[in-house]
Amino acid sequence: MGDWGFLSVLLEKVQSHSTVIGKIWMSVLFLFRIMVLGAGAESVWGDEQSGFICNTQQPGCENVCYDWTFPISHIRFWVLQIIFVSTPTLVYLGHAMHVIHKENKLRELLSSPGGPGKLRQPKYSDEKGHVKIKGNLLGSYLTQLVVKILIEAGFIVGQYYLYGFVMVPMFPCSKKPCPFTVECYMSRPTEKTIFIIFMLVVACVSLLLSVLEMFYLICSRVRCGSRRRAHRIVSAENPARLLGPKWPTTDEALRQNKMNMELESNHSTGGSLDGAKEEKRLLSGH
Repeated sequence: MGDWGFLSVLLEKVQSHSTVIGKIWMSVLFLFRIMVLGAGAESVWGDEQSGFICNTQQPGCENVCYDWTFPISHIRFWVLQIIFVSTPTLVYLGHAMHVIHKENKLRELLSSPGGPGKLRQPKYSDEKGHVKIKGNLLGSYLTQLVVKILIEAGFIVGQYYLYGFVMVPMFPCSKKPCPFTVECYMSRPTEKTIFIIFMLVVACVSLLLSVLEMFYLICSRVRCGSRRRAHRIVSAENPARLLGPKWPTTDEALRQNKMNMELESNHSTGGSLDGAKEEKRLLSGH
C-alpha cells in the first residue's frame, strides 16, 4: 500500500470539499478498490504469466500467445482505471484549494484597517476552510463528475472488449511463430473470474454513485433557484402582498353586515316614532 500513499493523502483532502454521496464514493474507492487491489490482487494474479502454459515447445510461441491473450495485465488495467478515475477529483481539489487560498487572503485584508469598506465578503469558504459548493465551484464539481462518469464507463466497456468478464481455462492461439494452432492454459481461472466480477461490481457501484451525485447537485440547484425566484417575485414585484391592508375574513364580514342591518332597523324605527309624536303634538295644538 506504500505506492498508494500519496494518492490516498490527496483523496482524503477531497472529502472535506465534497457532498455526502461524494464521501461514500471516496470510501468505496479506498476500501473496495485500492485496499483490495493492493492486498489481494498480487496473490491472485502473481502467476499470471508464469502459469500460462501452451502445448508446444516452439521458442517464443508461448510469449506471443500470452501477449495476444492479455494485451495488458488485469492489475495494471485496474491501476490505470483508479488513477484515471481519480484525476478529475484531484483537479477539482486543486481548484478548491486555490479558492480557499484566495479567500483566506481576502479575510486577512478584511481584518486590516479600512478593509471592510472596500472588499466583498468571501462566499465559497468559511474560517475553518469548509467549502460551499456553489457558483464556479459547483460548475467545476459537476464537470469533474461528468468526466469521471465517462472515464468509468469507458474502462468498464474496455475491460469487456479486452477480456470479457469470465476467464476461460483454455485459449487457442495460432500466432506466429507457433507452427500450428496451439492450446494455452492459465492457472486458477475460477478464482480470477471471481476477482474480475468483484472489481466490475465495485466499478458499477462507483459509476452509480457518481450519477446520483450529479443529479443530486442539479436538483438541489434547481430547487434553490426556484425558491429565490419566488422570493424575489413576492418581495420586489408584488410588495402589496407583504405590506397591503389585511382584508376581513368571511366571519368578520358576516358580523359586520349583521351589525349594519341592526343599526339601520333601529334608525328607521326611531324615525317613525318621532314622526308620530310630532303629528300628535300638532293635532293637539289645533
